[in-house]
Amino acid sequence: MKASKFTEAQKAFILKQGEQGTPVAEFCRKAGISQATYLNWKKKYGGLLPDERRVCAMATGAFTCCCGARAG
Repeated sequence: MKASKFTEAQKAFILKQGEQGTPVAEFCRKAGISQATYLNWKKKYGGLLPDERRVCAMATGAFTCCCGARAG
């Protein structure tokens, strides 16, 4: 799988812009991502803080972690 060119901090910043009411099309264009990518990130990382995302991504004990992503 290809590694993301966006860091966790960049993803968090982009998601925060969406929560603040900035039009999705506007900040997606500025960030260079599609609206579909934004919606996928929102679905996957929506209510999680950056530290919680890191823990979630590193989860290996369960088949799926707290956000539904497959572990290990």
